[in-house]
Amino acid sequence: MATGWAGDGAVQDQIDATVADAVQRARNQLKRGPSLSHCEECGASIPAARRTAIAGVRLCVSCQQAHDAEHAANLYNRRGSKDSQLR
Repeated sequence: MATGWAGDGAVQDQIDATVADAVQRARNQLKRGPSLSHCEECGASIPAARRTAIAGVRLCVSCQQAHDAEHAANLYNRRGSKDSQLR
Protein backbone atom coordinates (compact mmCIF):
# COMPACT_ATOMS: atom_id res chain seq x y z
CA MET A 1 0.00 0.00 0.00
CA ALA A 2 1.45 3.34 -1.01
CA THR A 3 1.65 5.82 1.88
CA GLY A 4 3.58 8.70 0.41
CA TRP A 5 7.13 9.00 1.71
CA ALA A 6 6.72 6.22 4.25
CA GLY A 7 7.64 2.72 3.27
CA ASP A 8 5.41 -0.30 3.59
CA GLY A 9 5.09 -1.35 7.22
CA ALA A 10 6.17 2.04 8.58
CA VAL A 11 3.01 2.45 10.63
CA GLN A 12 3.43 -0.99 12.20
CA ASP A 13 7.10 -0.22 12.88
CA GLN A 14 6.04 2.94 14.70
CA ILE A 15 3.48 1.01 16.77
CA ASP A 16 6.08 -1.65 17.61
CA ALA A 17 8.58 1.04 18.68
CA THR A 18 5.98 2.70 20.90
CA VAL A 19 5.17 -0.60 22.62
CA ALA A 20 8.87 -1.47 23.02
CA ASP A 21 9.54 1.95 24.57
CA ALA A 22 6.68 1.50 27.05
CA VAL A 23 7.86 -1.97 28.05
CA GLN A 24 11.43 -0.75 28.54
CA ARG A 25 10.23 2.24 30.60
CA ALA A 26 8.18 -0.10 32.83
CA ARG A 27 11.14 -2.47 33.28
CA ASN A 28 13.44 0.42 34.19
CA GLN A 29 11.05 1.51 36.93
CA LEU A 30 11.02 -1.89 38.64
CA LYS A 31 12.81 -1.72 41.97
CA ARG A 32 15.40 -4.24 42.99
CA GLY A 33 16.59 -5.35 46.37
CA PRO A 34 14.85 -5.32 49.73
CA SER A 35 12.11 -2.84 50.58
CA LEU A 36 12.85 -0.07 53.03
CA SER A 37 10.98 0.13 56.32
CA HIS A 38 10.97 3.95 56.19
CA CYS A 39 10.51 6.33 53.25
CA GLU A 40 13.81 7.62 51.85
CA GLU A 41 12.19 11.01 51.12
CA CYS A 42 10.30 11.90 54.30
CA GLY A 43 11.27 9.18 56.77
CA ALA A 44 7.68 8.02 57.37
CA SER A 45 7.11 4.37 58.14
CA ILE A 46 6.17 2.23 55.12
CA PRO A 47 3.40 -0.25 55.99
CA ALA A 48 4.34 -3.94 55.92
CA ALA A 49 1.57 -4.67 53.40
CA ARG A 50 3.08 -2.17 50.94
CA ARG A 51 6.57 -3.61 51.44
CA THR A 52 5.22 -7.10 50.80
CA ALA A 53 3.15 -6.12 47.76
CA ILE A 54 5.87 -4.10 46.02
CA ALA A 55 9.36 -5.54 46.02
CA GLY A 56 12.07 -2.95 46.58
CA VAL A 57 9.69 -0.16 47.59
CA ARG A 58 11.56 2.95 48.74
CA LEU A 59 8.84 5.59 49.13
CA CYS A 60 5.69 5.91 51.21
CA VAL A 61 2.38 6.24 49.35
CA SER A 62 2.20 10.05 49.51
CA CYS A 63 5.81 10.52 48.34
CA GLN A 64 5.26 7.94 45.58
CA GLN A 65 2.17 9.85 44.39
CA ALA A 66 4.17 13.09 44.29
CA HIS A 67 6.99 11.33 42.42
CA ASP A 68 4.55 9.87 39.88
CA ALA A 69 2.93 13.28 39.32
CA GLU A 70 6.34 14.86 38.65
CA HIS A 71 7.28 12.23 36.09
CA ALA A 72 3.91 12.04 34.33
CA ALA A 73 5.08 14.61 31.77
CA ASN A 74 7.82 12.22 30.62
CA LEU A 75 5.26 9.72 29.36
CA TYR A 76 4.57 11.66 26.15
CA ASN A 77 5.79 9.69 23.15
CA ARG A 78 7.23 12.13 20.62
CA ARG A 79 7.73 9.34 18.12
CA GLY A 80 3.94 8.92 18.00
CA SER A 81 3.04 12.61 17.84
CA LYS A 82 1.39 14.07 14.76
CA ASP A 83 4.36 16.37 14.15
CA SER A 84 6.78 13.49 13.72
CA GLN A 85 4.65 10.83 12.08
CA LEU A 86 6.22 9.22 9.06
CA ARG A 87 8.28 12.13 7.78
